[in-house]
Amino acid sequence: MALIHQYIERETNKIETEHLCSDRVIRFIYSSMRENVPAVFRAVTGRRMSSLLGFFSYDFLINRHLKNRSRFLQTCGIDLSECLDPPSILNTPRKIFERKIRYWECRPMIEDPRSIVSPADSKILLGSLSASSLLFLKGKFFDYEELLGKDKRAWLNAFREGDYVICRLTPEKYHYNHTPVAGKVLDFYQIDGSYHSCNPNAVISILTPFSKNKRIVTIIDTDVPNGTKAGLVAMIEVVAMMVGGITQCYSESFYDNPTVIVPGMFIKKGCPKSLYHPGSSTDIVLFQRDRVEFCQDLIRNRLNSSVLSRFTSGFGHPLVETDLKVRSTIGWAVV
Repeated sequence: MALIHQYIERETNKIETEHLCSDRVIRFIYSSMRENVPAVFRAVTGRRMSSLLGFFSYDFLINRHLKNRSRFLQTCGIDLSECLDPPSILNTPRKIFERKIRYWECRPMIEDPRSIVSPADSKILLGSLSASSLLFLKGKFFDYEELLGKDKRAWLNAFREGDYVICRLTPEKYHYNHTPVAGKVLDFYQIDGSYHSCNPNAVISILTPFSKNKRIVTIIDTDVPNGTKAGLVAMIEVVAMMVGGITQCYSESFYDNPTVIVPGMFIKKGCPKSLYHPGSSTDIVLFQRDRVEFCQDLIRNRLNSSVLSRFTSGFGHPLVETDLKVRSTIGWAVV
């Protein structure tokens, strides 16, 4: 398996090489430790150890008060000019990773009411559960029934053979999730689980890790007045290693008056919905079959065999991520 991991940057269309955080440690945990000391492996991927690792990494190891903040920010590629709060307030790694940005200015969203947007600053992969689709991927990143909950028969039937987007947030990313569509919330629930890493090596080693981790599921009906008209959409927020949890904080105006998501409420597209606490994490957005048309550049990128992706080498066929911004268009509703 290639030791480097490449992706395509959407704005420039350039192939970039990712610096994977704690890559050697993750590879050790998901190879030697998993195989030779399974009890320790289970402990490391549990809630308590994940929280301790997060505290050690973001509140202690990096240094609670940064001595060389400019170098730290430059290394992480964080643009302070986007931030809502003044730089003087962002004086710890945790505050930097939980930063708010002027998304209405630096993450513009097109006006088309049927556009579907990325829920996060992230590296995304397109996929489909339908064997007739060019993007067919089954049993690689998640077990379908386990992902939504085996007791959720209505939602399992609704999304069967549908399409999906996997959005991988790396630690330096803006960690607010935004709503990818507009519509009425039909269901909102949490599924307990582990805290596996989102590092590509961990994903390949474990197989279907995203349906094993703790996650929050929001089911949205977009075929309502003022909705996106993309049928039912499931937004699944997956907690990963070193993430203490997710704070639900939906707001229709900037970050003002945040509220939790509840069934029956209408949510607008592109609004802040939740906040991942520091670490890497993943969003999965599920669509019903034949209700979304993905952007062609994202499809071409995903199938690009010249990019050295660990997913490609691990799973045996082209699986290339595209790095893009939250609220950028990833597709359109098909009526």
